[in-house]
Amino acid sequence: MSTSRAGLFIAFEGGDGAGKSTQAARLAETLESRGLSVLRTREPGGTPIGEKLRSLVLDHGHGHIDARTEALIFAASRAAHAEQVIRPALERGRIVLTDRYIDSSVAYQGAGRGLGSEAVRTLNEWATSGLAPQLTVLLDVEPGVGRSRRTAGDAAEDRMESEADGFHAEIRAAFLKLAKERPEAYLVLPAHLPVDELAGRILARVDSLLGPDSRGGT
Repeated sequence: MSTSRAGLFIAFEGGDGAGKSTQAARLAETLESRGLSVLRTREPGGTPIGEKLRSLVLDHGHGHIDARTEALIFAASRAAHAEQVIRPALERGRIVLTDRYIDSSVAYQGAGRGLGSEAVRTLNEWATSGLAPQLTVLLDVEPGVGRSRRTAGDAAEDRMESEADGFHAEIRAAFLKLAKERPEAYLVLPAHLPVDELAGRILARVDSLLGPDSRGGT
């Protein structure tokens, strides 16, 4: 199928352990089976410099990182991601699925770190030249559930994941507030729903954005 159609930018957001990667992968698989060109990416990361910054800000062992420095590292990674990866893909008509975007910084650094949502949003809108997703899928997870998922099988938590449940509760509230402010741009789903049900509801919303021509013979 031709990729001359306009690109579509979708962000997956939610607390750690919400299942964002799983649902992004399911959506990508379905869309690609229809012959659509899909790019899956993640934040922080998505570019060589972004992956290095990801290691600095998420891995343990780099010493204390204050909140303002943390916010700037995420914004720097996002600037490269938007300029080098996301925008070019959209210009080629691809569907871009990102695991985290600006809302994560607004929630984690703006609310969780107390830097202020508007200040962090302004920083990141400047970093990305205003590039915003057409749809944000928010998978809402309770902090305790997210932690149990993250640590299943003795998996180690990164620097952000290992914060106390109170911190993650603030993050959850911030995400829900963002979705409430712009409900037309969000799909909010309880992360505890079965994986197949979540995938079906996400696909239905994405199909409404793509239109009937995207469905091929399905």
